[in-house]
Amino acid sequence: MDENKKIVILIGPPGCGKGTQADMLAEQFNLFHFETSKIIQEKITSASPDDAVLMREKELYDSGELNTPELARGWVMDKVNELYAQGRGIVFSGSPRTLPEAEIEMPFFERLYGKINIHAINIKLSREESFNRNSHRRICKLNRHPIPNFKEYETITTCPKDGSELVVRKELDDPETILVRYEVYQRRTEPIIEFLKDHNYSLTEINGEQSIEKVYDDIIVAIKFNNDN
Repeated sequence: MDENKKIVILIGPPGCGKGTQADMLAEQFNLFHFETSKIIQEKITSASPDDAVLMREKELYDSGELNTPELARGWVMDKVNELYAQGRGIVFSGSPRTLPEAEIEMPFFERLYGKINIHAINIKLSREESFNRNSHRRICKLNRHPIPNFKEYETITTCPKDGSELVVRKELDDPETILVRYEVYQRRTEPIIEFLKDHNYSLTEINGEQSIEKVYDDIIVAIKFNNDN
């Protein structure tokens, strides 16, 4: 077990800034930004149309529902094993996504990294603010860097990180799907918070309706990062 490597788990509804905060943490502390949705998307887009299981998963993904926990956690654990073998710390933006995933994944993470090195952050965001942010959110075409729906980003047309085109995720960020995704978060992801409390994992609640910089500062205080790690 490498006691210098951390796992940071960012939990929160769509639009709370998990991806943005994970990018910032990954860059400053050399963590791997683990996007479960990206892994799922890669599996789905590379699947054969004859693969009935993955075609069904694609339907779930496109509708705003979460994918089958057994499949998702298998993909997650395989990748975490690989990262641990490389000596990498990890920041998760929105994973575990369901209680069945957390019940299997959290003990697995603990065996590898140690409970003391696992920190969960609950980024709170209202339904109204989630809808507002997601209705106008963009991501970059090349690496999926999120571009928040904040005034300071209104006029940019290319990604400030890699220069690629900015696009709107039409299937996931149309009004109906946004509301479904928030409801799904409440129904399937929020129970993880009580699970983490009941099992004495480090868990901090942060106001996600602050500025990006203030949310980031609060996360750093909660995790107490050591720059030498």
